[in-house]
Amino acid sequence: MQRYGLIGRALSHSFSRELFSRKFALDGLNGHRYDLFELPEIAALPGLIAGTPGLRGLNVTIPYKESVIPFLDGLDPVAAAIGAVNTIGIRDGKLIGHNTDAHGFRAILTPALESLHDPKSAIRPRAVVLGSGGASRAVAFTLRDLRIPFVLVSRERSRGDLTWDMLDRSVIGACRIIINTTPLGMYPDTESAPPLPYAALTPKHTLIDLVYNPDRTRFLERGAEQGARTIGGLGMLNAQAEAAWAIWQQ
Repeated sequence: MQRYGLIGRALSHSFSRELFSRKFALDGLNGHRYDLFELPEIAALPGLIAGTPGLRGLNVTIPYKESVIPFLDGLDPVAAAIGAVNTIGIRDGKLIGHNTDAHGFRAILTPALESLHDPKSAIRPRAVVLGSGGASRAVAFTLRDLRIPFVLVSRERSRGDLTWDMLDRSVIGACRIIINTTPLGMYPDTESAPPLPYAALTPKHTLIDLVYNPDRTRFLERGAEQGARTIGGLGMLNAQAEAAWAIWQQ
């Protein structure tokens, strides 16, 4: 039995088991299994590894994408550059960290950029990144790679360019891409949304939410009410999962 799974603190929102179980069934991989492993703290990871025979790979979600790194034997270059891990490959007792979030985010951002690009201007659209956790690091890495200027919003100024109370109409007016990397709005807390001046949004804005459950978050709904283009996180989930699967088969 080849086993895979997802580690995080609370996983009731996750679609990963359904996604991979469906893949295994469609591909006829009867000897494969994917489980959700809720860990009260990341220090429980070595015990999980030792007590789960046949474990070949893990996905990593909130809040362990950064704190998992000291428990690994190595990082691939992308994960090292990002400073966060969402995929672990397990071979010969060694745990190697990877980051497929950047690949997944690029998959949903690239089509949006085509509609935002003004061929008459050399200026790239600016972005606002909401949140400063592990997913935010992958988003920031991708934006830098694509030469898209951005500001990062965090609860603490030491972890971002702006704090939430500094996110005013002038910032929203200057930045046409708004990216939510926080868990705000994620099931079961579906009525929550990042605190920003939604009235400042226009049809020229694009809102991207990394949350995929629900597929239409309150953040996206409030943006759509102002005419903004909205993109949910399901496409990113699928793209990063395929990239993780490719890593596990190496």
